[in-house]
Amino acid sequence: MKTITFIPAGLLFISVLISCNDKKMTEVVEVPLPTVQEKIQIGDPNNVKADQGSFQMEKISFGYDALAPNISALALESHYGKHYLYITNTLNKAILGTKFENLSIEDLLKTLDINDPVIRNSAGGYYNHSLYFKCISPNAGGEPKDTLAASINKDFGSFSNFKTQFKETASKQFGSGWVWLVVDKTGVLQLTTTQDQDNPLMPNVPVIGFRGTPILGIDLWEHAYFLDYQYKKKNYIDAFFNVVNWEKVNENYKATFKK
Repeated sequence: MKTITFIPAGLLFISVLISCNDKKMTEVVEVPLPTVQEKIQIGDPNNVKADQGSFQMEKISFGYDALAPNISALALESHYGKHYLYITNTLNKAILGTKFENLSIEDLLKTLDINDPVIRNSAGGYYNHSLYFKCISPNAGGEPKDTLAASINKDFGSFSNFKTQFKETASKQFGSGWVWLVVDKTGVLQLTTTQDQDNPLMPNVPVIGFRGTPILGIDLWEHAYFLDYQYKKKNYIDAFFNVVNWEKVNENYKATFKK
């Protein structure tokens, strides 16, 4: 019979009790505990670059720690510097030598075969993440101004109503997906949800709500929030409104009327 007992202290001692027939022997082995905690190194988003190809990543103009405490440096680095990078590289490899290679991402989404899971997921993911990172920034949040503010008041009754509806829609989204603020074909602002990496520009994918041009989207995949909020997705949704760059969303909104 062999029994091992761990005794906590500045040094770790392992007490081993060995019984062989009627003879007993105790051996104590000294094992030093780690004295220095490994520090996690956070990189620089300026050093993140996709492999050569048709599409490149949306550059962010701030460091990974700039959105804390709403989004931590570790979570943002993982989301931007690893996940978004992987999606971009996967898309470029998938379309190499195909008819999609010289299309804009919008035209690619409108003409892709949704039965091709690699191009569907990587093209959707690339567009979705590009918009997401374009619309968040430090020293943001608050309320929209200018044309967008007037339209939100008209189409939702007030910014407060819009915010409540957006949060409720995002909280009810089951599993991985996105919630979008879109401009529909009549120019009205609407809320829409899609699963996985689909978005409202794809003509043949399921959409809950209205199709249209997205001007703001929240990523509800676990990779966007789990490092910071674990299972408390609602807290992430609340925090998202602290980093929304409404000036950029307003630019997106105005651009839909120029197409």
